Amino acid sequence: MEEVKALVNDIKNGIFKPVYFLMGEEPYYIDKISDFIEEHVLPEDQKSFNQMVLYGRDVSIDDIVSNAKRYPMMADYQVIIVKEAQDLSRTIENLEAYLQNPQLTTLLVINYKYKKLDKRKSLFKTLKKNSVVFESKKLYENQVPDWIRRVLSPKDYTITPKASQMLIEFLGTDLSKINNELEKLQIVLPKGTQITPKHIEENIGISKDYNNFELRKAIGEKDMVKAFRIVNYFGQNPKDNPMVVTIALLFNFFSQILHFHGLKDKSPRNVSSALKINPYFVNEYITAARNFPMKKVSGIVSSLREFDVKGKGVGANAVPQGDLLKELLVKIMN
Repeated sequence: MEEVKALVNDIKNGIFKPVYFLMGEEPYYIDKISDFIEEHVLPEDQKSFNQMVLYGRDVSIDDIVSNAKRYPMMADYQVIIVKEAQDLSRTIENLEAYLQNPQLTTLLVINYKYKKLDKRKSLFKTLKKNSVVFESKKLYENQVPDWIRRVLSPKDYTITPKASQMLIEFLGTDLSKINNELEKLQIVLPKGTQITPKHIEENIGISKDYNNFELRKAIGEKDMVKAFRIVNYFGQNPKDNPMVVTIALLFNFFSQILHFHGLKDKSPRNVSSALKINPYFVNEYITAARNFPMKKVSGIVSSLREFDVKGKGVGANAVPQGDLLKELLVKIMN
């Protein structure tokens, strides 16, 4: 992310701002920037007197301002980091008075996770005048594979599209969780390795054969035997394969197939762009669209909505999730 690189480079070069307001739905970059400031602005021998970490649930805006107005001791700067500042959302507007005349020898870092300021209000406008405001936006699922590739590339690792997809389907789009698993892989795999589904299975515990990615592919190919084998495995391991996740992924898949049927240009490049999928998976969608005409797909989408409700315990009379999935699979494949 270019904005993050530019911000980090400024800090490396000693170009500081009095306030860093880090906000947004994706905590990964908020943590990365905050940790970088915590680790690199002050030398170790100055941190004990001039660096402080506060938590939003334990302090008030007045406490933060009081600490920020102090002068550093035998140093050019002090660093005040406020973590979990979203706990102060009801009073965050009270920070504006300080922002109008911030202490220039203080770096005040506000970690405002999962939320963002109202850009129409004066607090945001005041921040923009002389401080850094960074918004960490949640990535869409189709953007995560490229993010994984960019994280691994400087460390001399690559990853197959299927391995990336396995991580996303198991961990969602939470970049911190994905990064933690990638770091585990880097501990056990030598540099230069291309991470494959086998590596994911052996080191993270995600089955390369029994997962939602393989189920989706089997359904798209109308491979009834393989699909039932996977669903049976899900029924035996419901905690690791919650029905609500499977339904959501299948709903997204068939919604994309519906979109595919509506495309005038069905060339691989246009399909990849229109459906926002990796080109590697385009043939899978073309095959599924061939096997499931538009009218059938519309019925499947309705069935998925019905079974989503049943999977949440409405009108299913405590039927095991494995049995519900088998029933759903029959409806889809017939």
